[in-house]
Amino acid sequence: MVAAVPDEDGLISGLSEDQLVTVDEIDTLIKEEIKKVVGESAFMHTKVNQWTSNVVEGCLKRLAALNKPFKFVCTVNFVQKAGAGMHTASTALWDSNVDGKHTVQWENNTIQCITTVYWLAI
Repeated sequence: MVAAVPDEDGLISGLSEDQLVTVDEIDTLIKEEIKKVVGESAFMHTKVNQWTSNVVEGCLKRLAALNKPFKFVCTVNFVQKAGAGMHTASTALWDSNVDGKHTVQWENNTIQCITTVYWLAI
C-alpha cells in the first residue's frame, strides 16, 4: 500500500493513524489462525470443510476484536499437496489510502492453503 498523506486534521481519508489496518497485523493474524486450526495435520478431505470454516471464523472474530472502523471479508482455499499448482487472482476498486487486501500462502507437508483478507473502511 502506498503511504497516504494526512490532511490538515491529521486524518487519512477521515481516519486517524491508529484506526488504520496494517498488512503486518493481518499477516500475523492469518498465519496464527491457520497454524492453530491445521498445524501439522495431514490432508484429510473429510476435514477440509471444518478447517475452512474454522480459519474464516477465527480470522473474522480476531479482526472484529481489533475494533477498527472496517468491514472485513475472508476467503480460504485448501488443497492437497500433490505436485499440481494452485492459482488465484483478485482485484478491487476502492480507496487505496485506507482499504486493502492481503493474501497468505501457507503450507505444511501435505496441505497448501491460500487465505485472503480484504478490509474496507466504513
